[in-house]
Amino acid sequence: MDALRSKPFDPRKAAFWEDKEPVPFLFFARVMDMISNESGRLVMTEILCNAFRTVIATTPQDLLPVVYLSANKIAPAHDGIELGIGDASIIKALADAFGRKEDQIKSQMKALGDLGLVAKASRSTQRLMFKHPPLTCAKVLETFRSIAKESGKDSQEKKRSRMKSLLVAATDCEPQYLVRLLQAKLRVGLAEATVLVALAQAAVYAEQPPVSSSMLPGRLEEAAEIMKQTYSVLPIFEKIVPILLTDGISKLPEVCAFTVGVPVGPMLAKPTKGVSEILDKFQNTVFTCEYKYDGERAQIHYFEDGRVEVYSRNAERNTGKFPDVTSSISGYKKPEVSSFVMDCEIVAYDKESNKILPFQVLSTRARKGVILSDIKVKVLIFAFDLLYLNGRVLLQEQLVRRRELLYQSFIEKPGEFQFATATNTKELEEIQSFLNDAINHSCEGLIVKTLEKDATYEPAKRSNNWLKLKKDYMDTIGDSLDLVPIGAFHGRGKRVGVYGAFLLACYDPDKEEYQSICKIGTGFTEAVLEERSNTLRKHVIDTPRPYYRYGETLAVDVWFDPVEVWEVKAADLSISPVHKAAYGELETSKGISLRFPRLLRMREDKKPEQATSSDQVVDLYRAQKINHRSTKNEDDSS
Repeated sequence: MDALRSKPFDPRKAAFWEDKEPVPFLFFARVMDMISNESGRLVMTEILCNAFRTVIATTPQDLLPVVYLSANKIAPAHDGIELGIGDASIIKALADAFGRKEDQIKSQMKALGDLGLVAKASRSTQRLMFKHPPLTCAKVLETFRSIAKESGKDSQEKKRSRMKSLLVAATDCEPQYLVRLLQAKLRVGLAEATVLVALAQAAVYAEQPPVSSSMLPGRLEEAAEIMKQTYSVLPIFEKIVPILLTDGISKLPEVCAFTVGVPVGPMLAKPTKGVSEILDKFQNTVFTCEYKYDGERAQIHYFEDGRVEVYSRNAERNTGKFPDVTSSISGYKKPEVSSFVMDCEIVAYDKESNKILPFQVLSTRARKGVILSDIKVKVLIFAFDLLYLNGRVLLQEQLVRRRELLYQSFIEKPGEFQFATATNTKELEEIQSFLNDAINHSCEGLIVKTLEKDATYEPAKRSNNWLKLKKDYMDTIGDSLDLVPIGAFHGRGKRVGVYGAFLLACYDPDKEEYQSICKIGTGFTEAVLEERSNTLRKHVIDTPRPYYRYGETLAVDVWFDPVEVWEVKAADLSISPVHKAAYGELETSKGISLRFPRLLRMREDKKPEQATSSDQVVDLYRAQKINHRSTKNEDDSS
């Protein structure tokens, strides 16, 4: 396996199987082992790229299952296919497979903090009566998909039987990664972005004739951008991988295009500190202001045959959560509209008082299987963008045109379906007044967007052409932050038995690491503190992950896997010699920290990799400094 790191790299020397033979699962497991011992993104990318090159050179038909396993997926997110198994089922399967008692496994799990390590240790201590055929990547993915499809009577028993069949055939470090894949937690610090870049680079290296050494760096960079852009529009490896193998990466944008029924990554806004900052950034640009609603971002897909699908900001299929939306949406379109994809916000709504309700009310809905007649929380759809209409993709159209088509194609119905409230003024006083109106209408603030220039829809990007202005920017740092708890400190006094405080981190997508930004112990009710403590205890790890960056003097008592996202508010940001958020970006050997942070709520709609980025933290710090200077100047002139 050391050949995966050799330069120059020869794919065939890294393979321990013959050409066209199925790729052994042991190859994948050892690749993950190598990556788990690294913390640098470039090294991780190189190892995974070389693994993909090895598969392409020997068994290209197995590239798809290897990519899926590397991405820790069994199917595209919008298919809604889940394994549907918990740790209890995995523990039973382990006990059956390795001839152990469940209590022994649970006890060892407490000691090791990782069920994958327990599985590896269980295999190493068990004597095999006879040798099973080696596991292959294709067989593992196929079995996972079979597990996900099991339903009805005895489905859990059938799932455990399939898990057991994999575990009894596993050797070496295979049980560790089988279990982690079953838990959907590879725990090696491998983000989806790295998988995409590694796959793109492997495709470039496989091109014939080979790319010249002088052209290679630029070609690799170009390929990575093509891959990320393609995946943001069509996140389906079944479509992407065959094109890579037959036509090369340059063909991806042409063949893998926007498709109804496949959600694109939503365009996101950058936070801003105040109205004056917006005017500075958009001073020579026509822009529009829209209410920022406190609801759930949704992408509604309407097919030619009348079918409707609703997707979340994470591309998860939310159709079963909103049967009221799917049953009513056709009533708001005009007769000439045959198909569309709409970007909107779904909010909880009280029809009697004509008032938008907080997000927490909407979050009480079940994730799926909601029955129309049982719905207690009514919703209102606020439409603000149109991405597709009657067979025509609109992503490259300017917002002014997309909005025009939205208004022309749908009819509002107060209390059920409305267009996002918007104004196109450039006057500071009018924007401030519009912000106040938004707050009075139970909104979070405003989204400000370029309208006529640089106003295309950019899937999965946090763009400078969309800015958000929240209602509480005036007395704090301007925007809340979405942060990940990576550690905790034992409670004392009244907090004995629960965690007294938590170490929170932002996420650096370039380095793919979690960087500590603050210690938080306020904003918790006793019930919330107990709930968070009990939940996070299930994710305790024995040592911090190699992709955690934190101050050595923090004396953290307990470490967690990154599994939750918390929305946090703070008084301001400051340069810190202890915390590692955006380390070295503003001052040498110093990071950025939050002062007086407090918990607002859980962000169940976000994954840890979607937490506030280190770049956003830098932007917030700089915006705060700009605002402080402008306030001081106003005070000096008064």
